[in-house]
Amino acid sequence: MIIQKTREEIELMRESALLVSKTLGMIAREIKPGVTTLHLDKLAEEFIRDHGAVPGFLGLYGCPSSILTSVNDQVVHGLPTNTPIQEGDIVSVDCGTLMNEYYGDHAYTFEVGEVAPETKKLLQITKESLYVGIREFKAGNRVEDVGNAIQKFTEAHGYGVVRELVGHGLGKKMHEDPEMPNYGKRGRGKMFVEGMVVAIEPMINMGTKNIKQLKDGWTIVTADRKPSAHFEHDVALIDGKPELLSTYAYIYEALGIVSNEEEEFRRQPLVLS
Repeated sequence: MIIQKTREEIELMRESALLVSKTLGMIAREIKPGVTTLHLDKLAEEFIRDHGAVPGFLGLYGCPSSILTSVNDQVVHGLPTNTPIQEGDIVSVDCGTLMNEYYGDHAYTFEVGEVAPETKKLLQITKESLYVGIREFKAGNRVEDVGNAIQKFTEAHGYGVVRELVGHGLGKKMHEDPEMPNYGKRGRGKMFVEGMVVAIEPMINMGTKNIKQLKDGWTIVTADRKPSAHFEHDVALIDGKPELLSTYAYIYEALGIVSNEEEEFRRQPLVLS
């Protein structure tokens, strides 16, 4: 059952989402060669708690960390370790918060130093596919309209779209209805309704779409061990149109990136605090 949110609830969810965005912005300043993902996890937990929230992942389904850090061929759900990040790595950082009784859930794949051109392109296309999908999250459309748009866009570049892992509804639970796959056929799935909030999150592989799980019971890797990228936004349906609750602006501020990619999905300009 889809749980529709009031405008007031959506604004509370925006606060949760923006705290995740700020956490990722903090991580953007810290992620560099020689740093361990376990160190990043410690920083993230402290940052979230210092801002009056609790880590949304920690303890959820038994998760032992506040962030999930997936390096290179790891797709998602990578557990933080003491292995230092290296020049040329890519690291997907997935983070959640619980604040005001509502969850925020947000992810970004970072480049560590200079990465290979083909890997840089994978990240670019995956992030573009996120916005391609968000544009389909509107009144009159259905769940698989989003997935179909992401699938067509990324497969046109020869990439593999993960099937077993999907986006989801978001609210007082981390995972609500509906599931939001990154593939599908137009016109299928549940109809979008006013007040929905979803996490849309393309997980795109450079090679095969196939994946496998490591023995730790968490980490998902590509079957061919080629790189994978993951980007995620929280989006509400307001007045029939997609409204971003999360933002990459804090990451871009930290990295010196200028972008207007999010402007079309905001009723009001974002003011960083």
